[in-house]
Amino acid sequence: MHGARDDDDLGLFGPDSVSWRVHRETTVLFGGARALLMQAAHPLVIAGARDTGFYERNPWKRLERTLQLQYTITFGSRAEAMTSVERINEVHRRVKGIDPITGKAYDALDPHLLLWVHACLVDSALLFEQLTVGALDDAQRQRFHEEQKLAAEMLGVAPDQIPATVTGLRAWMDEVVEGDELLVTDAARAVFDLFMHPPKEATWRPILRGVARMAFGTLPPSLREGYGIRWTRGKQLALHASLRALKTLRPALPRRYRLIVPAVVAEQRIGDRA
Repeated sequence: MHGARDDDDLGLFGPDSVSWRVHRETTVLFGGARALLMQAAHPLVIAGARDTGFYERNPWKRLERTLQLQYTITFGSRAEAMTSVERINEVHRRVKGIDPITGKAYDALDPHLLLWVHACLVDSALLFEQLTVGALDDAQRQRFHEEQKLAAEMLGVAPDQIPATVTGLRAWMDEVVEGDELLVTDAARAVFDLFMHPPKEATWRPILRGVARMAFGTLPPSLREGYGIRWTRGKQLALHASLRALKTLRPALPRRYRLIVPAVVAEQRIGDRA
């Protein structure tokens, strides 16, 4: 491994950021399934996803490419991160129309919809960090939120729309969940089916059922019901036991299992400073 040549190689956040500490963990990646199910429960968000052809020609591969763009923003060089931002924004500029289910207009550049997508990602990452790692204190959780605001603003979220604190973001999400915006449509259930019946070529297919159970079990109850998931006290107890075991065993896992590949590649690029 070689040392960092210049500040540009550190990317947008760098190895000393909380964003690196959170997003490099494989068990935090598991929270992405929860975030995706929450995003899909907004009919205008999922209508926009359909507009991009998400469900055509191997949706799982499209999902993996989307994840790669997101992780490049965190772990790539500054040039790579900015290229990913522009690719996402370019797609969003083309996505607009009328949702056939609700009859409402959707626009992928709508700051409110962008904030919902962003909030689901941040909230799920912090939740799964807490449940499976537990290394952050309140100040570090707030720092993560503030770092991720930068990415959100680059992707079109107005700075004054983003709640200033983690608590404020959670309160805003609760308002959306308890309001009348969300609706689990057939398109959202198609996302649900991706996790319940992953294709043979899906990465980590053997453990996706377990990841899906963690995602389902940590959804807001009203969304879980919307997806038609029957959740019992026994399932909740099993979930708690699984999460406790994962948190206990995680530190003993080899790095190749504990850290995601983009994070390892980034550490190799700039030197093992993370």
